[in-house]
Amino acid sequence: MGRGGEPRRARARDEGLGDAVARAQEGDEAAFAVAYRLVQPGLVGYLRGLVGHDGETAEDIAAEAWLEIARDLGRFRGDGAGFRGWTATIARHRALDHLRRQKVRPRPSALEQDMLDLPGPHSTSEQALESISTEKALALIAGLPREQAEAVLLRVVVGLDAPAAARVLGKRPGAVRTAAYRGLRRLAQQLGGAG
Repeated sequence: MGRGGEPRRARARDEGLGDAVARAQEGDEAAFAVAYRLVQPGLVGYLRGLVGHDGETAEDIAAEAWLEIARDLGRFRGDGAGFRGWTATIARHRALDHLRRQKVRPRPSALEQDMLDLPGPHSTSEQALESISTEKALALIAGLPREQAEAVLLRVVVGLDAPAAARVLGKRPGAVRTAAYRGLRRLAQQLGGAG
């Protein structure tokens, strides 16, 4: 599925997150803090990609999302990977609410319905994102078509697999894989041209 120990590391990270979430649901505040620390960086990166590079706005939206997450934590059912997807869905709804309030509409999606299922290009994302800073990466991702940008943010920044990202976006996993592949390929081309 992936290279080296990456799937194993992701599983171990998500198992630790799942354990923290389960303890937090039982009232363990320290466990909630652990879950927050594991999810927050990817969530803020995702939000910056959705609402732009105003870090304060992304942080504010994340704070609103975490209020909802804390309030509804008892209703959550799932594992660590499921928790990442659930938090990304809540954050996405808060970001779209923010964009509506700002009267800035997201670009319409022109994703084709019957895309081929293509494997996620882990090497492309590693090459692209290792060679630039986070802010530069988010600026480049923001220049992608919206469906590609969201797919890249959810797959690479938040760390969701294609089925989880598809649930967040309300799309098919194959369509998310294809959008992420195209977005990462476009980023790699841009970086190749920039040296």
